[in-house]
Amino acid sequence: MKILKFGGTSVGTSDRFKALVNLVADEESKLVVLSAMAGMTDTLVEIIEFLYQNKKKNATGVINASKKKYYRIIDELYVSDEWKKKATEMVDSHFAYIMSFTFKIFTKLQEKAILAQGELISTALFHYLLNEQKIDSVLISALNFMRIDKDGEPDYFYIRENLERELEKVKGAKFFITQGYICRNVYGEVDNLKRGGSDYTASIIGSVVNAEEVQIWTDINGFRNNDPRYVDNTRVIHELSFDEAAELAYFGAKILHPTSIFPCKEKNIPVRLKNTLNPDDPGTLITDKYSEQGIKAIAAKDGIIVIKIKSTRMLLAYGFLKRVFEIFEIYKTSIDMITTSEVAVSLTVDNPMYLKEIENELRKFGIVEIEKGQSIICVVGDFFAERKGYTLRILNALKEIPIRMISYGGSWYNISVLINTKHKKQALQTLNDHLFNCK
Repeated sequence: MKILKFGGTSVGTSDRFKALVNLVADEESKLVVLSAMAGMTDTLVEIIEFLYQNKKKNATGVINASKKKYYRIIDELYVSDEWKKKATEMVDSHFAYIMSFTFKIFTKLQEKAILAQGELISTALFHYLLNEQKIDSVLISALNFMRIDKDGEPDYFYIRENLERELEKVKGAKFFITQGYICRNVYGEVDNLKRGGSDYTASIIGSVVNAEEVQIWTDINGFRNNDPRYVDNTRVIHELSFDEAAELAYFGAKILHPTSIFPCKEKNIPVRLKNTLNPDDPGTLITDKYSEQGIKAIAAKDGIIVIKIKSTRMLLAYGFLKRVFEIFEIYKTSIDMITTSEVAVSLTVDNPMYLKEIENELRKFGIVEIEKGQSIICVVGDFFAERKGYTLRILNALKEIPIRMISYGGSWYNISVLINTKHKKQALQTLNDHLFNCK
């Protein structure tokens, strides 16, 4: 079985829905994971914000406008009155559920239930479209098998047992549809996967069913060797290892969330990135195979915060770094980069949620300095063979740009540098010129 995930742009219009049928309607055994239609999750967030503010009239206006948008999609999507009627009734049912929250006090718990409606509607619309075209498919609710534990991590045992039960109910079927992103938590409440969203759903399912391949379909051809928003003459990378793809995804490549790599890596299941707008392009294939082909790609991660702790009396003391790390663990804040000297330690984070609390705790150890507006530039490739001089080429390329920190040796697959975000575009372009275009 193959797992095929399609993002919001792949189901963003009636024409995209119809094109999707042509991509998946074959004899292969497959499970299709769908996101909400493009823009729908943002609309639901807007409704939720109005509900929190008790602006029920505003929420009602957005609900009605969104429902009318779906009516237009339905009119364009289906040929027969029978399926138009079924789809309209389904959409009405979901929006009546959303509207019901305008008549009660809104709580945090209800937010996740509203956010789930986008995926539930898109999968039903696609299932109906297949039925109208006499293509057999089975719609399985992700809420029947996807679950996270008390730490927000996938409960693999539960997922495996319940997905197998759902598939056993329709033994002999070859084409399944389910929702990405949404799940239940350990208390049975509607929740979501947050990190990686629908990509993560596809990867988890692929791992659980030992899929032949997981395909992530978006609106671009695959991983590129640099960010095309800032750099000219970028190209698609057709093959990457799991580790290389994870490094690129973590450090800014938007096509895939790094969390989505790990379930497939553990089971050695290939992940293929494809473009729904250009399905004949081979895209990017991610496997356990590592090819020594020099420097492969560059990515940038913004919103980085540098925290520097200066302490002449504590830094060299036994257990000092352990106590520092424990503070970040308490506040569930991950560290990206770290450097140390005899009197100071500098580290970076990308989550400012508990920054003030962390700063207050660290001040018990010494002087704390905070710098915002930083970016990590990550160069991914083959750094096993340093005789090739890649590190020197990277630093030479950046000789005109102030470098705040360097991370080298933590991985054989990347070198990362920290710079002020105002220099990011220049850094990406000059690295591209020196490493790929040989200027």
